[in-house]
Amino acid sequence: MMPVEYSAQAASPIVNGETKLTINEAGLSALALFDAAQVPFADINGIALEDYVVTVSTDGGDYAFSRMGNWVQPFFDELRDAYNMAVLRALFIKGSPLLTARGDFTAVEAPWDEKAVTIKDVPVHVYGNCVVALPPDLGARRVPLCFVSGMDKGGYELKLKLDTGESYTFAKLGFETAPFADAVEKQIRALREQSLAAAREIDPTLSVAQASQIAKLAPHGAAVSFGRLAAAAPSFLAALEAKLANTRAAESYKAFAEQCSREQIHVGFRKNETREAAASQPDSEMPLEDQPDPDPYLLWLIAPSRNGQCAAVEFAVADSATFVYRTGGDFDGFARQLSRALEAIDFKREVVRLTDFELLKPENSSYSMAAKRTAALQFVRANFIGRIIHSSNETWKRKLSELWGSP
Repeated sequence: MMPVEYSAQAASPIVNGETKLTINEAGLSALALFDAAQVPFADINGIALEDYVVTVSTDGGDYAFSRMGNWVQPFFDELRDAYNMAVLRALFIKGSPLLTARGDFTAVEAPWDEKAVTIKDVPVHVYGNCVVALPPDLGARRVPLCFVSGMDKGGYELKLKLDTGESYTFAKLGFETAPFADAVEKQIRALREQSLAAAREIDPTLSVAQASQIAKLAPHGAAVSFGRLAAAAPSFLAALEAKLANTRAAESYKAFAEQCSREQIHVGFRKNETREAAASQPDSEMPLEDQPDPDPYLLWLIAPSRNGQCAAVEFAVADSATFVYRTGGDFDGFARQLSRALEAIDFKREVVRLTDFELLKPENSSYSMAAKRTAALQFVRANFIGRIIHSSNETWKRKLSELWGSP
C-alpha cells in the first residue's frame, strides 16, 4: 500500500513553506519545493497537536506543520501510532498486549531523579513480561515485571516498586483498574513460575523452598552474588560453576576470584531461546535447518575491583570480551542496575558499551531510542570505562588491572 501524502505549511530549521509529508516505518519524510528532510523516529523526542498545529520536537529543533484542514487529525494519529510502534520495537516488546487502558502514569526513577514525573491520560499496555506507558514522547516507559518487589493497590491506582529503587504508579484507569491489576498480578506469577522451572532445570535436586528462593533472588537473568546463592542452595551454585567451567568465562572467573572474595562475585543465568523460537521471530532470515542450536543458558559474571570502585562484566559466550565500569563505590547497586539495563535491551550486550557517537548511527537507532527511555541503561552507559579483548591471559590481566585503576 502506498503511503498517504499529506500537505502542510511547514516551519522548521530545514524545511519551510508548502510541504508534502509521508510517514513510514522508520520516520517522517518532509519534502518542500527546494528543501527536504528525513526525520527518523530515533531523533523525535515528542509529537503534539494543539490549535490545529502538529509539532514534532527533535534533537535538531522543532518542526511545526499547519494549514492541514481536516487532515490534521488523521496525520497526527498516523504519525503518533507509527512513532509508538517504533518505541515498542526499541523496547524489545513483541506480540499483542494482553490488556490496554488509558490513565495517568507517574514515574520515580531513583537514584537519578527522585522527583515524581506524572503524565496525564496516556495509553497503558500489559504484556507478558512488562507494563508499558506509551505517551508520544520521551516519557514512554517499559516496566519489567520480573523486577517488581512490591505492589500497592489503592481504590483507583496501582503502584509497582522495583528492586532497583524505581517506582511506577498507574492511576485513573476507570473501569479497567481492577482488570489491569489482575493482569499484572497474573503475569508476575507466570514469570515466577518460569524462573522456578529454570532453576529446577539447572539443579533438579532443589527442594521446593530452595527453588522458590532462587527464583526470587535471580529472576530472568538478574545477577546475584555467589554468597547469597551458596546460602540459599549450595547445590545450585555448584551446578552453575560446573556450567561456567565449560565456557569461555572459566579463566576469567578464576582471575576474578583472585582479585576479590568469591562470595562477592555476581552470576546471572538466563535461558536462551530454542532454535525454533528464534526462527519464529520476524528478523530470522536463516533457514531453520541451517541455524545452530544456541547454548541452553546464557551465563554472565560481575566482579568488583579490590576497592569496590570498579566492576568487570563477562558474558560466557564464544566471542566474549570483558567490559569495565565505574561503580561509585556501590558495587551491589551497580549490579542491580546492570541487570535491569540488560533485561530492558533483551541482553543485547553491545548496547552497554557503544559510544554516544556509535549510538547515533542509523543501524543503532532502536538502541538509541531504548537508551533515551531507560534510566538504568543511561546509568550503566555513563559509567563505562573500557573493553578488554581476550588475547593472552597475562595481557588480559594486565589490562584489567590498568582499567580498574583508571577512575
